[in-house]
Amino acid sequence: MKEEPIVVEGRINAVLPGTMFRVALPNEHLVLATISGKMRKRWIRLSVGDRVKMEMSPYDLNKGRIVWRLR
Repeated sequence: MKEEPIVVEGRINAVLPGTMFRVALPNEHLVLATISGKMRKRWIRLSVGDRVKMEMSPYDLNKGRIVWRLR
């Protein structure tokens, strides 16, 4: 049975090379995140301070995938 991803909201803290981002969660935990394929395909731009919705694996809580940019 496949594990469901953990969905969390955070704020982009830093933009790193290679479409990687440092995202701060509400509990002050920093996560290394990449953007999802659909966001790359649609050319969604992200910058420091943007609120994002992220999916994280229950096995590795230090990495995530950004799936949505919030207003």
